[in-house]
Amino acid sequence: MAKDLTIHHLEAKRVSPADGKHYFFGYFDKPHWDGKQERLLAHRANFTGRQVRFSDVAEVGILQNGSFHKLGETRSWCWQQGAMLQWFDDDHVIFNDFEEDHFVSRLMDVNSGNVRTFHRPIYCLASDRKHALSLDFARLDRERPGYGYPGVWTPILEEGWPMDDGIWLLDLEKDTSKLVIPIGQIVRDFPGKNMDQATSWFNHVLISPDSKRFGFFHRWRYFGPWGKGIRSHITHMFTANLDGSDIYPLNLEDMSSHYAWISNTQIINYSNRFKDGWQYHLFTDQTDKVETLGEKYFDDDGHCTFSPDHRWMLTDSYPDKTDNCRALYLYDIGRDVAYELGRFYADPTYDGPARCDLHPSFSADGKVVCFDSIHEGFRGVYNMDVSELTEA
Repeated sequence: MAKDLTIHHLEAKRVSPADGKHYFFGYFDKPHWDGKQERLLAHRANFTGRQVRFSDVAEVGILQNGSFHKLGETRSWCWQQGAMLQWFDDDHVIFNDFEEDHFVSRLMDVNSGNVRTFHRPIYCLASDRKHALSLDFARLDRERPGYGYPGVWTPILEEGWPMDDGIWLLDLEKDTSKLVIPIGQIVRDFPGKNMDQATSWFNHVLISPDSKRFGFFHRWRYFGPWGKGIRSHITHMFTANLDGSDIYPLNLEDMSSHYAWISNTQIINYSNRFKDGWQYHLFTDQTDKVETLGEKYFDDDGHCTFSPDHRWMLTDSYPDKTDNCRALYLYDIGRDVAYELGRFYADPTYDGPARCDLHPSFSADGKVVCFDSIHEGFRGVYNMDVSELTEA
C-alpha cells in the first residue's frame, strides 16, 4: 500500500462492452491507442479466472465507440501480456500466433485484412519498426506461467542454460533473425548463486526509445530462503546494444521487477538494492548512478510508465490485503507529490497467472489513462481522464 499520498479519485469509464465476454489489453509497456487516439486495441476471450490452455483462442481487435471490431484470432497469448498485440503504425497491428508447430507473429493491415507472417514471435518492437526482439515463449511459459505460451515442446527445453537459445534479433524487413545473447553466455559471464545448477530464462525485454539498446531480465531458481520448500526466482537486470554487444549489468543486487525507459539512457525500475531496499530506482545506463523516486510514497511493486513530457509517473499496486483492491497512482516527479486516482476490487480467486493487473498506460497527449480491471465482475478496459491534474 502506498503511504502519505493525496486521495484524488477520478471516474473510470469502461470502454469495452458488457456482453458476457472478457476484454483486456495486456502489458503496460505498449501503447493502447493509435496515433489519433481514436482506437484502442484489445483482446477478447470467452472465459476468465484460469490459466490459458493451448486450445484456447483469443480474438484481437479494436475498441471504438463502445464496440469491439474483430481483426483476427490467436492461439499464442496469456493473461499478463496478451499476444503482444500493439500498433505497428496507424494502418497495421502486430501480434503473436501459432502456425504448424511453432510460434509466429502476424503483421495485419487493419483496413484490408492482409497479413504478413514473420517466422518468430515478437517480444518487443523497436520504435523505428525495423527490428523486434524475440525469445523462447515455451521456456517462459514453463518457468513463469502467465507470461509465455503453452503448446510447444522442443529438446532445448531440457537444457538449463543453452548456448543456442536466448534473445533473438528479428529483421522485420527481411524476416530473418539471429541469436544475439545466448542464455548460456549470461550464466558463464555473470555467475550467481546456484546459477549453474538451475534452469535459466529471459524475460521483460524492452528496447530504448532510440532503438539502440535494450533491457532484459535473466532469471533462475533455487530453494529458499523465502519460504518453506518454495523455489524462488532471482533476477539480474542487464542492458545491451541491439546486436547483443556491450552487455552492461544494470542491477545484480538480487531482484528487479517492472521497468520502463524514461529516456534513451535512463530506466525506472522497481527493484531491491542492498543500500535502500525495495524502491523505484532511476538507473542511468552503463553507469553506476542510481537514484530513488517517490520513496516516501511507494512501498509496493507496480507497473510504472511516464507521461509524454516525463513530468508524471503512472503506476499501480497489487491487491491490498485489507480490501483486495488494486490502486492506481499518479506521481508528480518534480513537485514530489503523489495521488491515488482510484481503487478497484480484484477478485482474490483470480490468483497467479490468471490475475488481472491494472497495467496502466498514458495516452499520447498525457490526458487519459487506460487500464484493465475486473472490479465489475468481468475483465474490462477502462479510461480515466487525468487532465485536471496533468495540465494543472
